[in-house]
Amino acid sequence: MKASSGTSRKSASVAPAPKRAKAPKAPPAAAFHVPAPPTGPVPFERKFALGLLHDMLRVRRMEEQCAQLYGEGKIRGFLHLYIGEEAVAAGALRALRPEDRIVATYREHGHALLRGVKMDAIMAEMFGKREGCSRGRGGSMHLFDAATNFFGGNAIVGGGLPLAVGLALAAKLQGQESVTACFFGEGAMAEGAFHESINLAALWQLPVLFCCENNRYAMGTALARSESQTDLRAKAAAYLVEAESVDGMDVVAVHQASLRGAEFVRERGLPMFIEFQTYRYRAHSMFDPDLYRDKAEIEAWKTRGPIHSYSARLKEQGLLTEAQFLKLDAQVEREVQHAVAFAEAGTWEPLADLTNDLCTPPERSGAAK
Repeated sequence: MKASSGTSRKSASVAPAPKRAKAPKAPPAAAFHVPAPPTGPVPFERKFALGLLHDMLRVRRMEEQCAQLYGEGKIRGFLHLYIGEEAVAAGALRALRPEDRIVATYREHGHALLRGVKMDAIMAEMFGKREGCSRGRGGSMHLFDAATNFFGGNAIVGGGLPLAVGLALAAKLQGQESVTACFFGEGAMAEGAFHESINLAALWQLPVLFCCENNRYAMGTALARSESQTDLRAKAAAYLVEAESVDGMDVVAVHQASLRGAEFVRERGLPMFIEFQTYRYRAHSMFDPDLYRDKAEIEAWKTRGPIHSYSARLKEQGLLTEAQFLKLDAQVEREVQHAVAFAEAGTWEPLADLTNDLCTPPERSGAAK
């Protein structure tokens, strides 16, 4: 029996399109909560304790000066400031040995300085002068100094992670007992490079200390808005890597955790992950309008600033007076001004040299003439 014309038209008609599912909404940003400032006695002898304060002051004053120079047009390009996070570099770098290797991010001025790169050379590099630690060719994001085992400054998010694994592999193959400490932000943990790097470090049992500086906003997105798993230790633990989390605004906690981490990596030849929970007071870079967080939140976090809270503990313990603090601060300021003068007096690379180091000359490469 033939189908009726009505049935034919119905069977040939296009089925109605299914309703589109609504995209899930991003989780709301949690109302900010600022923990109380760290308290309690400082468990270090006075000279070492004051050394940590001196380290943080050097980083803070140098970077404040850099911000001013950027506004004057003397430092150009990108500039990512570390203001607020000084306790991480100060506490962690003092837990490492001279033979250990350091790999950092584009927010690396403090790490380079405290690793032993001279402030004069850092400032000259910021100016793009030939006397800079990278001969003026790297600028703010590419500080480098082989003499102190400081292997950058990397402009790519997560770019230093594979380099750190390579350095650790080389150390292992050469029978060295050095640790490679790799500093990176929590934003880098969303990159494939992080997962590939920590997986290989665990698989090949490499001496890498993964130092995650969690400043809560990566480049400008709150952690809860970009990551479904906000417990960063869990990501490291997924690769069977030992992991812990500490208060990155407390230089005492940072140093003690870094000592534990460096000892674990050095003695066992295995990687370890440490999350330093910190906070940056400045925007991501000097170009960033910083519209993704409340100004009241920034001011609230300043109440537990690493320099302020640590110096208060030292004073309470009788290890520091206000007059001694001001004297130390003035000493640091003189160092900063000397570095600025050094950079100002530096020389620009001659135009004729701009193609140097781009290609290896034939006589050096062994190529036939």
